[in-house]
Order: sequence, then structure tokens, then C-alpha cells
Amino acid sequence: MQAILKHLLDLQALDIRLFDVRTRLATFPKHLAEVNSRVVAAKAELDHSKAAQIATLKERKKYELDVEQWKEKVRKYKDQLYEVKTNEAYKTLQHEIQTVEAEITKSEDRLLEQMVASEEYDRRVKAAQKALEEVESASRADRARIQDEQSTAEQEQAKLAKEREQVVTHVPEDLLDHYTRIAKKHGGVALAEIRDETCTQCGVRVRPHVFQELRRDNNDELYHCETCTRILYYLEPAPAASPSPAAPDKTAAADQAPLAQSNNG
Repeated sequence: MQAILKHLLDLQALDIRLFDVRTRLATFPKHLAEVNSRVVAAKAELDHSKAAQIATLKERKKYELDVEQWKEKVRKYKDQLYEVKTNEAYKTLQHEIQTVEAEITKSEDRLLEQMVASEEYDRRVKAAQKALEEVESASRADRARIQDEQSTAEQEQAKLAKEREQVVTHVPEDLLDHYTRIAKKHGGVALAEIRDETCTQCGVRVRPHVFQELRRDNNDELYHCETCTRILYYLEPAPAASPSPAAPDKTAAADQAPLAQSNNG
């Protein structure tokens, strides 16, 4: 194969690897954002649980105050029982006491509900706190791994870019522009190997005389696929390994030995 084709193939191999590395590099910000979003979600859940816990505590204090106020009113009514002069007034106070005691019962029921809810939110806060700690721990490990992979990819990209600069020096500028245009058109693949007289990229059969020219060692022209326009190249297949001679059959040789001795006898 002519030297220029070899340089182009080296360039394409580097460009494909560079594309893969850059594609990987482009995914790292997304992966880091996903890690951070898990932490944000866990913190939001903890904040939500704490807010609900505080609201429940406020409601609990309110109902505790209600109970105390109703109980105070009952005490006053009961004190007044000893001061009334008529049965009618006594009955009225008794009725008021019953009404207030009913309100006390309602307030105590609501207070009990808030106490149960408060215990539930306490449990949720503890669970959310534990979940946040676990997410933060896992996120630190994930973030370190991603950053390590990103650093490795960046080093690989720099190394490949340097190798590419060296290879490009062997390719004429006009040919490099030509290669670049074809590569952009075909997803980074500007060269196509010929195998079985067919373009391996688009599957179209090449003309016989083009195939023969590509096989010549002293060919100094570039040929393009008539369908996909990629630059064509041909690699002679490696010669098939010749089969090793069969080992003599020891069993057969052993069987023939007594026969030979018998004939000699």
C-alpha cells in the first residue's frame, strides 16, 4: 500500500479513537449532575420531613393550649357552683360544664392525633437523615470515580491529539482537507476497505480495474467509492497457514511390526 494511504489510515484510526474519547468526556457532566441531583433530592426530602415535623409540633402546642383553656373554664364553672342561689342557675352551670368537658374531650383527641403524627414525622426525619447520609457517602464515591475516569479520558485525549499532530505532518494540506470533508459526511470514517471486491462501508462492488489498481504495490493514485465517495484501500489477506503433517499412527505402526517380523521369519 502506498505510504500516503497508510498515513490516512493512521489518521482515521486516531480520529475514531478521539471521537470515542470526546463522546465519553461529554457524558461526564451529565453523570456528575445525576449524582448531585440524588443528593439534592435527599436533602429536599429531609427538609420536607422537618417542615412537617415543625408544623405538627405547632399544632400540638395549639391543642395543648386549647385543652388547658377548656380545663380552666371548667374549674371556674365548678367554683361558681358553690355560689349560685337557685336550682335554675345550678342546672345552667352544670350544662356549661358538660359542654366544656365535651370540648376538652375533642381537644384531647386532636392532641392525641398530633402526638401520633409527631412521632411519625420524628421517624421520617430520622429515616430521611439516614438516607441523606447514605446518598452523600455513595455520591462522594461516585463523584470520585467519575472525576478519575474524566481525568483519565482527558489524558488520553491529549495523548491522541499529540499523536494526530505528528501524523498530520505527513499528509498534504489539500488531501487533509479532502479527508476531513469526507469524514464529516460519513461520521468520521473517510476510508473504506475493499474486501471481496466490495466496499465494506456501503456494500457496493467496485469496478474490476479499480480493484486491480488498488492491489498494485506501485499504485500512486487514490480511488473513491462511486457510491459513498470514501477513499478506498485494499489489504492483502494473510496467507493461510499450511496444515502440519499428520503424525504417524503409532497404533498402526505397532500392528504392522509383528507382521513384518512374521514375514522376515
